Amino acid sequence: MDPFYKAGVFILLLYFCKLSHGIRWLALARLSSVGSVDNTGSLCNGLYGLVNRQKKICKKNVEMMGSVGQGANMSISECQYQFQFRRWNCSTVPHPLSMFGNIVHQGNRESAFVHAISAAGVAHSVTRSCSTGRLDRCGCDRTIRGRSQKGFLWAGCSDNVAYGTAFSKAFVDVRERGIKGAYSKGRSLMNLHNNEAGRKVVEKLMKTQCKCHGVSGSCEMKTCWKAMPPFRDIGQKIKEQFDGATEVVQKRIGTRRRLVPKNSQFKAHTNTDLVYLVASPDYCELDPKTGSLGTSGRQCNKNSKAIDGCELMCCGRGYQSRKKVIRERCHCKFHWCCSVKCKECVKEIEEHFCL
Repeated sequence: MDPFYKAGVFILLLYFCKLSHGIRWLALARLSSVGSVDNTGSLCNGLYGLVNRQKKICKKNVEMMGSVGQGANMSISECQYQFQFRRWNCSTVPHPLSMFGNIVHQGNRESAFVHAISAAGVAHSVTRSCSTGRLDRCGCDRTIRGRSQKGFLWAGCSDNVAYGTAFSKAFVDVRERGIKGAYSKGRSLMNLHNNEAGRKVVEKLMKTQCKCHGVSGSCEMKTCWKAMPPFRDIGQKIKEQFDGATEVVQKRIGTRRRLVPKNSQFKAHTNTDLVYLVASPDYCELDPKTGSLGTSGRQCNKNSKAIDGCELMCCGRGYQSRKKVIRERCHCKFHWCCSVKCKECVKEIEEHFCL
């Protein structure tokens, strides 16, 4: 990592330590022991990042916590993949209770994405654990049975997405319940909405997979089941929602507070749309208040005109180029039987980094 970028992380970390915590349960992604909590649940009290109500859920659902940790890991990795070429690249900070620093406190698009992808990650991971038999209290979805209108037979192990999303809702959303204060209530409503939007993506992207049965590959009978898509597909869909997110404001309607579009000319958001309360910063400079690490030291593409290009990524500050020698396999040939032999080629490449 570039030293300027390291300095940015350190300054941001010092500032963050003075703040309240964000999606603290994502810190479970850092714990190697989360999957081995003893059956009594006594270690739930010591797990970093959980509020008291989440610790109670942990004690009642000890075997689920490994899946929660895996879901957190998936969410962070997918976030970094989707934003790898953006000014904000979903960077994590080395704090035991925080993964993204002050970004998740801002109520902007990036915070909306983090909430949606993390809720989806838990739902996806728990559902997968149910279907693969790693959890005793859940299994395949047995409600999908019989013959469909298209003539095939529902069989096999359908992913129990209803169980996965229900557990995600119970565990992830509990920290947003009972929030008081107008500002905090608005943030809570935003977070709850985006959590649910992420879970809705998992549900809506469920696919029907089938297998043919018959003599010599014929399809005299076809059995099908419902399966979740790869998490990469879910991440891509939530990223599309991020790009089209709706800016909202908090409004009291009757006795309840609601989120409505800030621009009254825009149609109301649906339960699958992401929403945000404040505009995002440009992320060009280090700013502990917003959680921005800046783009100094970030690698850029000199030949690109998109956001990953040096002109936009470096925010007009310019960039420096460095030559690098790499070794790679080349001129590979298949030799009968059965090996592949390659030569080693040395080439020089040029990399570019923002000032």
